Amino acid sequence: MKIHRINPTRRWSDITVFNGIAHFVEVPEGDLGTDIQGQTAQVLAQAELALAKIDSNKSRLLSVTIYLTDFINLAAFNEVWDAWFAEGTAPSRACVKAELANPGYLVEIAFVAAAGEGFLD
Repeated sequence: MKIHRINPTRRWSDITVFNGIAHFVEVPEGDLGTDIQGQTAQVLAQAELALAKIDSNKSRLLSVTIYLTDFINLAAFNEVWDAWFAEGTAPSRACVKAELANPGYLVEIAFVAAAGEGFLD
């Protein structure tokens, strides 16, 4: 089966799809001076754009791993997260406290999603 790599570089691909399952990671790419809710909103908006590139959407997310720099931000993160999903469509998830590569990041999310039919080969 073919491995689809969206925007591959020497260091990473924006999205990697194998057998219809997509993997990608998002970090805040806008204003890092914003709070956890602002950074979470940025990450989720970016995720929607990534999902569109593979003919998918947030209802087709299978699992996520959420990396937070401080669990004090978990409740505020969850407010944005919960509002992003229609009832009954949230994926399985893990939430980990971690030191992230950029000290300005408060959140990073690794996504696994079902891609569209064009990515099944």
